[in-house]
Amino acid sequence: MHTFYYPGHVRHDPTQYLHPDGPEPPLLLDDPQRGELIRQAIEDAGLGQVTAPGDFGSEPIEVVHEYGMINLLQDGHERLSTQSDEKVALPDTFMFNVRPLHKTRSIRGQLGYYCFDRSSPLLEHTWESAYWSVQTAVSGAALVAAGGEKIAYALCRPPGHHAGPNSYGGRSYLNNAAIAANWLVQQGHRVAILDIDFHHGNGTQAVFYGRSDVLVCSIHTDPFYDYPYFWGFADEFGIGSGLNYNYNFPLPRGTQESTYLETLTAALIKIRLYVPDALIVSLGTNIAENDPGGSFRLQTNSFTRIGHQLAETGIPMIIVQEGGYLLSSLGQQVVAFFNGLLDP
Repeated sequence: MHTFYYPGHVRHDPTQYLHPDGPEPPLLLDDPQRGELIRQAIEDAGLGQVTAPGDFGSEPIEVVHEYGMINLLQDGHERLSTQSDEKVALPDTFMFNVRPLHKTRSIRGQLGYYCFDRSSPLLEHTWESAYWSVQTAVSGAALVAAGGEKIAYALCRPPGHHAGPNSYGGRSYLNNAAIAANWLVQQGHRVAILDIDFHHGNGTQAVFYGRSDVLVCSIHTDPFYDYPYFWGFADEFGIGSGLNYNYNFPLPRGTQESTYLETLTAALIKIRLYVPDALIVSLGTNIAENDPGGSFRLQTNSFTRIGHQLAETGIPMIIVQEGGYLLSSLGQQVVAFFNGLLDP
């Protein structure tokens, strides 16, 4: 297995500006330790080479995300810092219900136009980290597409599955998995996405909801009770040509391994019937018990069994890292997953 990883992601560090004990409500922050802990665990386990990603430029990003949002991510922090002493660009007013007729020129207004929550601050190095997180995912896709490996791991940070065509939030800025999937489609491949993060990948769903060239399946917590609240219900099947190319499998709080694996079997049936050339797996280890970002009750060895089931499909895969916030066991969880995937 080949792992792609951009070590410079650590320069995007929301924890130094938005402490959960500060004046803001407690937030689940994207600690930069996450990437380093996983990388170290992958290397210690001897799971193959870890290298920096290649640079596929901005075009893969531009065909998935709206230009105005990309522009905001690129220079929003700098624009705000020239107007004030603030080091964190966060919205204070949100656009909601319908898109307005006019797009504001105010930086604060644009933050509320494109960002849908307050967990995704724009900092000095946010764009750099998000850009290279995308390149990490596309590098994995390119390696598998070229036939060099059947499995590639894109150790992405920041994560991406909450970022839609014209919206970002949930610690996601650019949708790494969706961009990699779209890049593969452009190369002539048939692609499926399986999202197993605790939270629904509302951004990934939004990118492909009206399309039939990518199948999207997501297993996640019930949005009736958990983030992102407004997307991810079982009756969302796609629209237009995308009808019946989107399948959600919401599960209740407290879900244990047996129920989860049964649901995974059902999702993999959909994927097998689609007969993809490549499968992108959005991996979130926040499905583990005691993860501060989840409420499921899977154990570390549950990830090995998830890996086993995925391996049985025989489909070439790009594993794209999403959430996972239990720092004390994050690396072990990822290694357990690959132990199952690589040695079924």
